[in-house]
Amino acid sequence: MSEKIVQTAGRNQLGDFAPMFAHLNDDVLFGEVWNEEAISVKTKCIITVVSLMASGITDSSLTYHLQNAKAHGVTKEEIAAIITHATMYVGWPKGWAVFRQAKEVWNEEVPALTEKDKYQNSIFLPIGQPNPYGEFFVGQSYLAPVSTEQVPMFNVTFEPGCRNNWHVHRASSGGGQMLLCIGGRGYYQEWGKEPVEMTPGSVVNIPVGVKHWHGAAPDSWFSHLAVEVPGVEGSTEWLEKVSDEDYSKLKG
Repeated sequence: MSEKIVQTAGRNQLGDFAPMFAHLNDDVLFGEVWNEEAISVKTKCIITVVSLMASGITDSSLTYHLQNAKAHGVTKEEIAAIITHATMYVGWPKGWAVFRQAKEVWNEEVPALTEKDKYQNSIFLPIGQPNPYGEFFVGQSYLAPVSTEQVPMFNVTFEPGCRNNWHVHRASSGGGQMLLCIGGRGYYQEWGKEPVEMTPGSVVNIPVGVKHWHGAAPDSWFSHLAVEVPGVEGSTEWLEKVSDEDYSKLKG
């Protein structure tokens, strides 16, 4: 026979206010039902966890019963399989909620945030996917469309040290580009001029025909909105890379 389960939470918390409820909780539920021997305590723990999960209860009572399940031999692999199976019947959000608590109870370490994750949490727009124009960049960059109608607008994010090649925006009329820094620290430079530091709120207007580059500082991520100014026959002419020698002259 397994160790007898004894519960006193009902009397401790509600003995004076609701003595009948306390009696039913401590003496009937945990005193008789939990100690009934037709099924094992481990099985009862599993049934209880699934019952609470199905009811959408994810408060401290679920944490208690997850801890109880672990204490009575339910392994990490078993609880993962139990929650996954129950999720198919009771709903995906409930599965996610229970998994969050189960990971804490089974002492699963939450993966540390990557530098990319930390930076993403610091800006209000998504970083997006690896930049499809990556061949024109030194280092890793990302692109996320913000608006593809009326005025095209994209969030461009650069990892530390990443910059695009020298390039020129072309158009037969109108055209050009605006940059608005939304996170981190970077630089913009026109050919023959000193680099301009960009921090959140910085705005740069780039006329058609001006050779330039922009990118992150060596020690910082950098994100800017790239706003495409409407024009006729607009295009971008990509040129040579920004040399390591020139880039190394930046201040950090």
